[in-house]
Amino acid sequence: MERRRDRDFEAADAIRDQLRAGGWDVVDSANGSELQAIKAPPSADPKAPPRDVTLLAVVHGWQADAERWLLSVFTHCKADFEAVVVDNSQDPRIAGWLKNRAAERLRVITLDPPLGFGAAVNAGIEAASGQVVILFDPGVELNGDAIAPLLDALSDPTVAVAGPFGLRGRGTLKEFDSSPGPDVDAIEGYCLAFRRADALAAGGFDTRFRFYRMADVEFSFRLRAGGGRAVALAGLPLVKHEHRLWESTEPGEDS
Repeated sequence: MERRRDRDFEAADAIRDQLRAGGWDVVDSANGSELQAIKAPPSADPKAPPRDVTLLAVVHGWQADAERWLLSVFTHCKADFEAVVVDNSQDPRIAGWLKNRAAERLRVITLDPPLGFGAAVNAGIEAASGQVVILFDPGVELNGDAIAPLLDALSDPTVAVAGPFGLRGRGTLKEFDSSPGPDVDAIEGYCLAFRRADALAAGGFDTRFRFYRMADVEFSFRLRAGGGRAVALAGLPLVKHEHRLWESTEPGEDS
């Protein structure tokens, strides 16, 4: 590992422990270090312990993206967290991959048959054990601790929803432009943080949204219905890779 080459053994061992908690083992060889998945043991207790935050992703396919997201959150998140993956793909290859993951802090919810986007997200919110839920698109990759600033933002009771990608209406609330904030009208669902209790009180995502488009905006508005703020946090250490659902959806299909 890079930190071991720099002789920062304490930091390297901490990362090893965190990756092991996420279901990877770091195996050293003459050619360097590589990650290997640990086979999942049978679960004896399906009840998840309470956590400070649930990192939630709904997977519709594209296993490599989901693996990249999962590895990045287990590498960089410093909070007391769990990762919840909602498998909405109906893909046996993804089901097999997730079945063979082993992690104290990873839970998988399989939807069969698949549900619409709003209902799939709600399945994750309802199952979450974290006081705060951060919804991610699997195309997002953390390259630093982006979680702590989001939790800090939500420690302010006036903030209802937070994330790095804010939107402001163009004079009306029908068309939106990106905004660096801090105060915005809504937060995009690439990375969207909120209190689980608030989400449940608001009824979760509207299940009429079979596709993701505008579901995040509508949800932001309902979270803010009591007067709460939407806050955009610019400069969080994460990368937004290709949005697969957008790229794979035929024009007009998500309207």
